[in-house]
Amino acid sequence: MAGNDKKKAPVLAVVLDTLKKIFTLNIGTILFGILFIYMVISMFMYLTANHFTSYQVLNGPLSRNETYTGLAIHEETVVSSSIGGYINYYAREGTKLNASGIVYGISSQPLQTSDIKLDAEDLAKVRQQMSSYSYGFRPSNFNSVYSFKSELEGNILQYAGVNDTTSSDSTTDSGEDSSSDSNSDNTAASALTLGNQTLCRTAEDGIILYSKDGYEDITADTISQKDFDQNSYHKEDLKTRDAIQAGNDVYTIITDERWSIYIPLSAKQITQLNDRQYIRVKFLKDGLSQIGQLSIVEIGNGKYGKIDFNNGLTRYASDRFLDIELVTNTQTGLKIPISSIITKEFYLVPDSYQTKGGDDRSAGFLVKTKSGTEFVSATVYEEKNGNFYVEKSAFEKGTVLVNPDTDDTYVIKDTGNLEGVYCINEGYARFRRISIIDQNEEYCIVEKGTAYGLSQYDHIVYDASDVNEEDILY
Repeated sequence: MAGNDKKKAPVLAVVLDTLKKIFTLNIGTILFGILFIYMVISMFMYLTANHFTSYQVLNGPLSRNETYTGLAIHEETVVSSSIGGYINYYAREGTKLNASGIVYGISSQPLQTSDIKLDAEDLAKVRQQMSSYSYGFRPSNFNSVYSFKSELEGNILQYAGVNDTTSSDSTTDSGEDSSSDSNSDNTAASALTLGNQTLCRTAEDGIILYSKDGYEDITADTISQKDFDQNSYHKEDLKTRDAIQAGNDVYTIITDERWSIYIPLSAKQITQLNDRQYIRVKFLKDGLSQIGQLSIVEIGNGKYGKIDFNNGLTRYASDRFLDIELVTNTQTGLKIPISSIITKEFYLVPDSYQTKGGDDRSAGFLVKTKSGTEFVSATVYEEKNGNFYVEKSAFEKGTVLVNPDTDDTYVIKDTGNLEGVYCINEGYARFRRISIIDQNEEYCIVEKGTAYGLSQYDHIVYDASDVNEEDILY
């Protein structure tokens, strides 16, 4: 036996030595222990905490307005030149000119620079135009520089006063009768000259475009479903530095500021718009809006919305297809999810029982006690039908209130419900009252400025069933 004890002794010593090494306290062991305890506590708190999703309250409409791509139709004419030569453009793309306004100049040779003298007043106007353009210039819209150059040259010509000579011969240099084509310019009838150029003018007021797309002759009576196919749409640029021939198309003029947009409609959209006579249209190109007259028309086998405008065409004259938004959702307010709404019970107290008291003269009620009356401050969430909705935690059921004016008494027993949400701005669930304006399946719009209500950017519980009132959430 003594021999066996001697054998066990070294083994026991080794085990004790190993345990001593493992449990020897040092800085590494202490830090590891603290980290382990922190992880255990964090895991416990996570598993026992309320899990919820927050939602930030924002102001806006209940749902987005629908957007469409509309086909713009206006009264326009493609104008051809009655003579051939090299063109220099003076009217800016999209500019509205009065009758006899200068659109372009044409000469038999490429344009040679001519000296034009301006007086001090006209020179000041030119400088003002250049300054205004420079102030509003954006590098992303660099192409506008060329349009501004053409417009400025045209204005300089008007300030300088070009020579106006009337020709008694109605034939052009090519020997063709210019009066035979109603869509040709009126150069020969009343010619303006500047150096070696013949300046060409408009026959009537209108907006100038240097392009054509084949839609110029389309009217409300001739429009068809194929006209809405953007894949086959092609716009031809009429501007050129090469010499043109007599009869070539030079520009398009829109002669009436009344215009229309056609949009394809589904059966659901027709139902939504059918009772509207006027509608606000937001143009996504620049974010501007204007009101148009709406009608539902039938084109081929489909139905389309036709929106008529009396102005605003200058901004969109060069766009055949326009992305627009019909502003049908006009109700705005604080948007919250339906799932966040709860119903809370309150005591109903006749409004005649309210009084003021305490050091701060706050609103409250007189409670009947054995020794007399006692003032109790209480929060009133709403007044409706002659009753105050009072927080139930302020009183017990059966509490007797005293009217401060008549000494009549009222026993608290009746209750009423208010809708609200849990606001979590302060880290715990706090009831906030709401007044619903409109709603759909997922969201609702509530009034702003409601007493004990919500404000924009408040944070609320997305699903009210996840928490209870006064729960500490973080």
